[in-house]
Amino acid sequence: MAEVREGLRYTRTHEWVRVEGDVAVVGVTDFAQSELGDITYLELPEPGTVVKQGESMGVIESVKAASDIYAPVSGEVVEVNRSVVDSPELVNKSPYDEAWLAKIRLSAAEELERLMDAAAYRQFLTETAAMA
Repeated sequence: MAEVREGLRYTRTHEWVRVEGDVAVVGVTDFAQSELGDITYLELPEPGTVVKQGESMGVIESVKAASDIYAPVSGEVVEVNRSVVDSPELVNKSPYDEAWLAKIRLSAAEELERLMDAAAYRQFLTETAAMA
C-alpha cells in the first residue's frame, strides 16, 4: 500500500498539501508516483503565476504516461523546487520530502476544507483499488 502521511491534505487527483502559515507546499503522492513509474520530466509554473484550485498547473511525465498536475489550492506560486525539475526521479525516491513541487501563497484558505485528510485519502485509495 502506498504511503499516506498524517498532517497533509490530499486531492482526488493525487496531489498533497502541507500548510506552512499562509503558504501551501504542494507535491504528488506516493500512490501517484508508483502508478506513473519512473518519472522522466516535470513542467512546473513559474513563480508569480496565479493558479486556481482544480486547474492544471503543470505536467508530470514518466516512462508510462504524461499527466497534468492540478493545483490543490488557489493562490500565487511563490517558489518552485528547481532540484526536482533538474532531477525528476526525486519524485520516485522522496515524494513527500525532497520532491515537493511548488509553494503557493493561499488566496482562499477555506479551500483546504475541500481536501481529504489522511484517513479519507486512504479510504479513497481503497475504494479506487476495489473498482479497478
